[in-house]
Amino acid sequence: MTRDQAMALLREFTQSESLLKHAFAVEAAMRHYAARFGENVELWGVTGLIHDFDYERWPNPPQHTREGARILRERGVHEEIIGAILSHAEWNHAEYPLDRPLRKTLYAVDELCGFITAVALVRPDKLAGMTPSSVRKKMKQKSFAAAVSREDIEKGAALLGLPLDEHIANVIAAMQSVAGDLGLAGSAPTPA
Repeated sequence: MTRDQAMALLREFTQSESLLKHAFAVEAAMRHYAARFGENVELWGVTGLIHDFDYERWPNPPQHTREGARILRERGVHEEIIGAILSHAEWNHAEYPLDRPLRKTLYAVDELCGFITAVALVRPDKLAGMTPSSVRKKMKQKSFAAAVSREDIEKGAALLGLPLDEHIANVIAAMQSVAGDLGLAGSAPTPA
C-alpha cells in the first residue's frame, strides 16, 4: 500500500479533523522510529497513518481494528500492516502479540502521540520548545487527558527498550517535523 492509497483510505473512512491529525502524528512517529531502527520507512509510515482509519465507524472494541482488518484484507493490504494494526489494541493481543518491532512501535507511539497533542494544545508555543519534562509533569496530573493510559505510555517505552524521557523526546521531535499539519506549530514571533 502506498502513502497515496493510505491517504485515500483514511479520507474515505475518517471525517474528524482531530482523528486525521492523530493519524498524521502517529505516521510521523512511526517514520521516525523506522529510520532509527533501519526498517522500511514507507511501510511503517503507512501503518501509522491508517492504524485508526476504522475508528469513526466502529469505535467500540472489538469491532475497532477488526472491521478495519477485514476491509484491509479485502483490499489486499499486506498482512504485516494488518497484524500491527490489530496488535495496537489490547483485545487482540492473544492472537496478535506485541512480538515484532512494527507492532511494538505502533503500540508505543499511539497513546503517546495523543498525550503529546493534549499537552501541546495547552501550551502557548504548542510543540515548539516542548521537553520530555513538561510531558512527564502533565502525566502526573491524573485529571489531565484522563482517558490516556499512562501505563500504556510507560509500557511502550519499555517495549522499545528506551528510557521514557528518550521515547518522549523522539516522539516530540517526530511530531515537530509535521507540526504545521497537526495545527501545533505555535505562533510565529512578531517582527519588531
